[in-house]
Amino acid sequence: MWAEISALASLFVVAFGAATILPFQSEILFVGLQAGGVSPPWLLVVVASLGNTLGAVVNYVMGIWIEHFRHRRWFPVREADLDRAQRWYARWGVWTLLLSWAPFGDAFTVVAGIMRTPPWLFLVLVTAAKTGRYAALAWATGAVSP
Repeated sequence: MWAEISALASLFVVAFGAATILPFQSEILFVGLQAGGVSPPWLLVVVASLGNTLGAVVNYVMGIWIEHFRHRRWFPVREADLDRAQRWYARWGVWTLLLSWAPFGDAFTVVAGIMRTPPWLFLVLVTAAKTGRYAALAWATGAVSP
């Protein structure tokens, strides 16, 4: 029982970190836990999706506050790049959040905060994207395992 709780807590932390700027890869741990039969696949999907979605919420909140520091010399993003990201998001809109599961998707979640996407809409789209990714991974892993 404690091994399962520890494994699920680790999956949550790694999935959370993978959705932020931290260089984590949650898929490796997810597949390993599924292959090891640590927990039912549905529970792995729920835990990983929850952690990954909450990590995206951190990005969203950072996006809300990032505008306050835009004109500082130490700001890590060039103003032209930030303007381009905002124009791109304004053109393609909230639907880009359905790509938040992809490796470059974390940037979309930050820009969603900058653009003040309604929080409820952000959560619906990001949760769908993150859960869909882990469900597909669980299915693919289960389909190829003996």
